[in-house]
Amino acid sequence: MSTITWKKRILGMTATSILVLGLVACAEKEEESNNTNVTDVENAEENNDSEIAATEIRIITDAMGHEIEVPINPQRVIASYLEDNLVALGITPVAQWSVKDGKSIQNYLQGMLKDVPVIPHDLPLEAVQSFTPDLLIMDSSAMVEGDKYAQYSKIAPTYVIGTEVNNDWRDELLRVGEVFDKKAEAEKVLADYEEKAKEAKQTIEEKAGNPSVAAVWLTGGNFFIVSENLSSGAVLYGDLGLAVPKVVKEISASATGNWSAISLEKLVELDADHLFIIDSESPENPAILSDTLWKAVPAVKAGNVHNISKEESWLYTGAIANTQIIDKVVEVLTK
Repeated sequence: MSTITWKKRILGMTATSILVLGLVACAEKEEESNNTNVTDVENAEENNDSEIAATEIRIITDAMGHEIEVPINPQRVIASYLEDNLVALGITPVAQWSVKDGKSIQNYLQGMLKDVPVIPHDLPLEAVQSFTPDLLIMDSSAMVEGDKYAQYSKIAPTYVIGTEVNNDWRDELLRVGEVFDKKAEAEKVLADYEEKAKEAKQTIEEKAGNPSVAAVWLTGGNFFIVSENLSSGAVLYGDLGLAVPKVVKEISASATGNWSAISLEKLVELDADHLFIIDSESPENPAILSDTLWKAVPAVKAGNVHNISKEESWLYTGAIANTQIIDKVVEVLTK
């Protein structure tokens, strides 16, 4: 083979090698570019995820002035003694209020809360923590006195509904609606209740006039009478406009809670046409109801005593509790 032919061959092979190396280099650059694009997309997706996560809370201010970072859709809520409001808004808590190791619960709500475990009413920190809540709602500032608010806040965002021990249930409902971004739903529940109370009041006036009534709670052989403006008293006298007995007004003037102790001697003075008695079925109760003084109570003598089961809602308050009270009162007074 001639020298020229070998040179041509070497030059050809060199050119081919250069071409191959160039193609390989281009391919590597393209792959690097593709990888860079993929990384950019992944980074962009991560940034978007971060932005989405950052918007998954709402900042609201509670009754004590705390700015609370509330999850958009809390899944594990504890709102002890506020369950009526939760249920009215279609929310199921992760634990429900109870006393005496679960022996006493809000029975009237069990159709909706029957599978919900109980938690002590005073919310011990260990018990709260065991439910791993993502939101705590406190009924009043009294529940977070001292350093309790700081302790609860370490477990989950903690929102305080009101500063009073007995806050207006309407305000509580609207505040709970605010916490869950369900303002419209809360307003609808409230509007429906007001309409029901208005219609019930008219029905009672048409069929029974304006009788005087009182609600008494019998537990452990002792009587307690409801305050004029609290619990079932607010329904009887405020929402339904029923006449307030003098004894109820007198005791309510100095009452410090929903229910105040009343003696049998004072009950004899109770000038009520109808008496609703919530019987907690204590062993001591039957004996006191056989007492001569009890039989001298005006409503008892007139045969206008109406027994209320402890399963009913008369010891509680809220849209659901009060609706059930209204139904019972209409049933009794218009039959």
